[in-house]
Formats: sequence, C-alpha cells, structure tokens
Amino acid sequence: MQKKIDWQCVSAPDLAAFEELAQAAWARLPEAFRAPAGDLLIRVDDFATDEVLDALGIDDAFDLLGLYHGVSLDKKSLLDVPQQPDMVFLYRRPLLDEWANSDVTLGEVVTHVLVHEVGHHFGFSDADMERIEAAAGD
Repeated sequence: MQKKIDWQCVSAPDLAAFEELAQAAWARLPEAFRAPAGDLLIRVDDFATDEVLDALGIDDAFDLLGLYHGVSLDKKSLLDVPQQPDMVFLYRRPLLDEWANSDVTLGEVVTHVLVHEVGHHFGFSDADMERIEAAAGD
C-alpha cells in the first residue's frame, strides 16, 4: 500500500520528502503515459549544476524547474546497447518558489513539471499534456 502524501504541504519539504512527493506524483500519472518512459529515475536536487545551467544558457538557477536526461523515443532502437536509465531532475528550490507564487498545491506543481519534462521529450503536444495532468487528478 502506498504511503499517503500530503499534497497541501504548509512548509517546504526537505529533499527526501520532496522525492517521496515526486514518486507519488509519477505513480498517479496514467500508465499509458508512464510506460514509454520505462524505468525512469526521478532525482531531486536543490538546484541544477552550474554546468547544466551554462549548457542551457540559463543565468538564474531559479529559472530551471526540471530537466529530462535521456534518449527520446524517436531516437531509441531495440538494438541499442542500454546506457544509463532515463532520468528527470527536479529542482526543489525553484519548484518551491513556483509553488509559493501560485494558487495550486505543491503536488500539482511537481506533477505539471514531470508531465512537461517527459511529455516534451517524447513529443507530446501541450493539449496532450493537459489531458494527462487532468487524468492524474489531485
């Protein structure tokens, strides 16, 4: 049985609690959306590294909420030698700022970022991602 997550957090969760929230958000997404991502790993860090920010041309670390790292479906082949598993990085501090400046739950913010990081990587339209988020409920 899954642990119940408090989606109405009143204080900022630490990295471990944030990771639990992210895993719960991922598990709530429709299987048809999660399946193509395979054994996706979700990693939570306070901020993106300077190297990542520089590579993306981002000056302010608070501007990057998440990042997908992996090979998109259109580039994968069954004949490929498996590399590292695909991974979504979630950046806790920027996500907390986004939550603080919104009228939605932290769980909704995290779900939104997960859907968009995976969805954009796999070529989903914005309309598709809206439907996926709606199907996750809250």
